[in-house]
Amino acid sequence: MKKGLIIATILFMLTPLLSACWNQKELTDLAFVMAMGIDKGKDKKFKLSFQLVNPGNVSAGQGSGGGQGLPIAVYRSTGDTITEAARNATKKVSRRLYYAHTNVVVVSEKVAKEDMLYILDGLDRDPEFRTTTIMVIARDCTAEEIVTTLTILDRLPVNKITKQLKASEAMLGENMSVNIDDFLAAAVSKGKQPFLNGYSLIGIKSKARKAENLQKTTTDAYLSSHGLAIFHDGKFRGWVDDDKARGIVWIQDKLKSTDISIPWNGKKRALVVAPIRSKTKVSVHFVNQKPQINVKIDSEGWISEANTAIDLNNPVIIGKIDKLVEKEINRQILNSVHAAQKLKSDIFGFGDKVHTANPDLWKKIQGNWDEEFASLKVNVTSDFYVRREGIRTLPFWSSMGN
Repeated sequence: MKKGLIIATILFMLTPLLSACWNQKELTDLAFVMAMGIDKGKDKKFKLSFQLVNPGNVSAGQGSGGGQGLPIAVYRSTGDTITEAARNATKKVSRRLYYAHTNVVVVSEKVAKEDMLYILDGLDRDPEFRTTTIMVIARDCTAEEIVTTLTILDRLPVNKITKQLKASEAMLGENMSVNIDDFLAAAVSKGKQPFLNGYSLIGIKSKARKAENLQKTTTDAYLSSHGLAIFHDGKFRGWVDDDKARGIVWIQDKLKSTDISIPWNGKKRALVVAPIRSKTKVSVHFVNQKPQINVKIDSEGWISEANTAIDLNNPVIIGKIDKLVEKEINRQILNSVHAAQKLKSDIFGFGDKVHTANPDLWKKIQGNWDEEFASLKVNVTSDFYVRREGIRTLPFWSSMGN
C-alpha cells in the first residue's frame, strides 16, 4: 500500500511536465526562411537577405486554393555581425524568423574573400540552423540578386537551386552539393581545402524579381550553376569551370554521369560516350621520401551519339573507343589537378592521404604543404568499358557514306 502511494505521488508530480511542449511554436507566429543571402556593404556591415515562403500563394500554385500573389517575400537587414543583422530583421518582419527549413545559404564573392570564417561560426552554432544546408557562392552578382530571383518551373526559387545542383551532379558532373558541414570539415583539415558551387544570375537582372518574369515561357533572367569556387584557409581563391570542375568531382568519387566527346576518322566530337558507373581510388606512394599520388578510375558507359560511319558491332573498334575515352578522362583529371595546383589549394585531400600513409613525413612537410602540393606529381590511369551501344549498332551515317 505504501509503495503504491509513492508511485501515485510521483506520477502526479510529473503530470504538469507532460501537459505541453516547453518550447512549442505556433505556425502563425513563424516566418519560414527558405534561403538566406549574405553580402557586405561599403560600410563594412553584413547585408542579409531572407527568402520567406508565402504558404498561401505556394499552395495556390499547386492548385489547392489560396491567394494569387508571389510565392515568396524577401526582407533585408544589416548589422556588424550575422547575429545582429538577423535580429535587426525583426524590425521589419511581423513574425519570428525560423531557420529549420533553410535549404540554401548564398554568399557573395566579397564575403567569401574576406569574412567566410566569420559567418560560419554563427551558422554552425545556432541550434535552429541545420548544418546540412547547402552553401553556394554568388558569381558575377550579389547574393541578394540570387535570393530575390523568381523562377517559373519551381514555385519556390530555393528549390530551383537545390534541384538543379542535384540534376547537374547526376547528369553533367560539374557540380557537387556541398553543405556547411562539408565546408567546415575541409576548412579545419590540415590536408584538404574546401570548395563550393558557384551560382549566377543570367540575363536582365532588373527583371529577375518582377512578377512578369513568371508570365513568360522564356524568362528575361534565370539562375544557373556556374563553376566551382576554390578556397584556401577559409578564403576564396579562384574559379574552376567546365571539364576542370568535372575532374574535381571525379576525383572526389562523386561523379555519377556525364558526357565525353571523342574524335573519329578526322571528325572532332564524332562520338559521344556517357559514363553510367564510375569508381575512383586515390592512393599515395613515396619515391625518395617524396609523395606521389595515384588516381585510378574504373568506369563504364554507353555510346549516346555516333555522328560518323562506324561499325559498333566490331569489338576491335569498341576497344579503340575505350582507349580514346580513357585518354580524354586522363586529360580532364590532370587539367583539374593542374588548375588546383596553380591556386596552391589542395581541394582533393591529397595531404590527408600522405598523412595517413606516412605520419612522420607529414609532420615535416605539412607546414609547407601548399608548395609541396603545387609541385606534387600526380599519376592518372583510367579503365573504361563501353557497356552498350544504344538501340542501333550501325549509324545511319554508314548508309550515307559519311
